[in-house]
Amino acid sequence: MNVNWRLKPGDRVVRPPRIKPYRLHRVLGIPGLFSIGYGHVGSSIYYALGVIALVALGATPVALGIAGIIYIFNALTYAEGSAMVPEGGGSSNYARLAFNDIVGFSSGWVLMLSYVVTVAIAAYTIPPYLSHFWPVLNDPVPGTTASMIIILLLMGMNAAGVGEWTRFTVLFVTLDILVLIILIVLGMLLILIPDPSILVQHMFGVGNWPSVPNLIFGVAVAALCFTGVESIAQHAEEAKKPEKKMPQTYILMVVTVLILFAGISLVALSAMTPQQLGDPENGWARNPVAGIAGAVSGAIIPEQIVSGIQSDMFRAVVIKILTYVQNWLPGLVSILAVSILLMATNTGILGMTRLTYNLSKRRQLPATVSRIHHRFRTPYLAIVVFSMVSIVLLIPGFFAVNLFAGLAALYVFGSLLSSASAHASILRLRMRYPDLPRPFRLLGNIKIKGYQFPVTAILGLITTIIIWVVVVFIQPHSWWIGLAWLIFGGCLYFIYRRSQGIPLLHADPEKKDHDHLKN
Repeated sequence: MNVNWRLKPGDRVVRPPRIKPYRLHRVLGIPGLFSIGYGHVGSSIYYALGVIALVALGATPVALGIAGIIYIFNALTYAEGSAMVPEGGGSSNYARLAFNDIVGFSSGWVLMLSYVVTVAIAAYTIPPYLSHFWPVLNDPVPGTTASMIIILLLMGMNAAGVGEWTRFTVLFVTLDILVLIILIVLGMLLILIPDPSILVQHMFGVGNWPSVPNLIFGVAVAALCFTGVESIAQHAEEAKKPEKKMPQTYILMVVTVLILFAGISLVALSAMTPQQLGDPENGWARNPVAGIAGAVSGAIIPEQIVSGIQSDMFRAVVIKILTYVQNWLPGLVSILAVSILLMATNTGILGMTRLTYNLSKRRQLPATVSRIHHRFRTPYLAIVVFSMVSIVLLIPGFFAVNLFAGLAALYVFGSLLSSASAHASILRLRMRYPDLPRPFRLLGNIKIKGYQFPVTAILGLITTIIIWVVVVFIQPHSWWIGLAWLIFGGCLYFIYRRSQGIPLLHADPEKKDHDHLKN
């Protein structure tokens, strides 16, 4: 064998093509980002309201208000984080940069649990709204089966690369907001304003005000309504001018969601008792907005609404329009609820894939998990594995009527830990990289040892930890399932890093991360 072989004139040299790293395109503006976040946050009102009423009873609006304040803290923290670190991963990426890879992975893994439960809850809520057209779907077996089929279909669509409905999400979100506004206005006109004492009785009447522990737990469950901050953060790498668009989207989301949720909760307790709203068997626990629409549809148009109209013909037209809207409202709400809940289910699956991509990119999960299909160019393994976990969570639905409350507690377990991690990371980054460019910088800072710490992040961290402890204490099964999830993820992380010879704390030098952020 000639070991001194050299290239001769005329010989062709074939070099393997250089593989370029996969990058997401920055194509999302404020409407696209808002629709993604609203598909997650806005959809929660269609199922969380009933669960909140089951726990908080007449204090449901109060619980939502307190949770809304915490949501403002969360949104502001993510606004600074996403503008400072315009990459996907959300709280997982912030924690990795602020602390180390183990903390970053733990935050991402518990966030993955939230996405898995989101898919299960949203899909589990769709059949009750479809029962407006097919009542059999209200039964446990057909309803749970339909939920599983929905997840399977969306899993297949996402694996095949047709799961992002970018052109339709903005349209559905716009229609949903308009219909909810109509529902709130009609509820105010037909139910609340004619007799405000009904709301007072339903909130403060005998047996309607919760105990202090239940009120606190109601706030924790109400946090279920305000969880779209992570969905937006996961798409930071696809946002145009993220340093500006991300904070603007968060502010718009906060204003929209708080107004809608406040109006819906007041109308809900004007239309029915908290017991009717939260009853999982004979009430509206799984489809509360359908119950509100039914009450508004059946309300008699008060005389004082039309008495001020002088023209008989115009008065007749107004009454006819109101009656027409009342008749069509329940069906329209059901259709839009199904659309938004399908978006939420799909958003959860997309969140899984984005998070898996970022964790594997940072060598916190094996690259196999985010393997791309050779034909469809999608991370099919991540989609299939985590979607199947969502389906497994629905199995008790065949037998248990209180599955929804358990899923809600499990979701809150993950989402609150993720939010607490984000607050702690933003505070830590203020210490670790004080000179890092922050296009959106939180105001209202306190100075400690020369460092500026945002008050909203401190309050957010304290409140989320307190509520998380309450959830664990009142719903201990969420603790055991969540702990088992964390232990499994920790073992997976440890085995993978050791097998690859990667240090447990840092896969890359810290200076590299810092320089990357500064650029």
